[in-house]
Amino acid sequence: MSTIDRGHRESVTARHAEERPGAGERSLAVLRITTGLLFLWAFADKAFGFGYATTSSNAWINGGSPTKGFLSRVEVGPFADTLRSWAGAGWADWLFMLGLLAVGVAVTLGIGLRIAAAAGAVMMLFMWVAEWPLNQTTATGEPTMSTNPIIDYHVIYAIVLIALAATAAGNRWGFGEHWSRMSLVERNPWLR
Repeated sequence: MSTIDRGHRESVTARHAEERPGAGERSLAVLRITTGLLFLWAFADKAFGFGYATTSSNAWINGGSPTKGFLSRVEVGPFADTLRSWAGAGWADWLFMLGLLAVGVAVTLGIGLRIAAAAGAVMMLFMWVAEWPLNQTTATGEPTMSTNPIIDYHVIYAIVLIALAATAAGNRWGFGEHWSRMSLVERNPWLR
């Protein structure tokens, strides 16, 4: 490639980047908002039973358990018995639902992204452990249908949450800047 071609390509690339200021910030803001809404939807469907993952009769508001269906069917991994014993426990239901709501609100609004990323990543780790994609078959010999033994959607969600917090993605189209200027948050940067 000649020096002229290389110079022209660099000029076009630089000009193209100048034409789209903030494209990265906007993309991260869209990723943040959609990820937050994903958590809020999971909370709302389990709480009110819209008929997607949770029927109205199994809704938390109608006495259903948001953890019973998922955890009672855990059939793989070294923690299967422990996780099944947590299915339907009041403390597990409350912790799970508060986690979904808190992570969803924080990520959607762009506030407290550090703690939301940590809490959400831990939640995703527990869900990854419950599905234990490392196994190819369940305890009964049925295929687990795992598409990747290590990186599944729970890992991706955890990485997205961490990336959003690390890039201060709450500042664009969110309340991140205002939140970080609050005196409580200034004194406790881990709340950013």
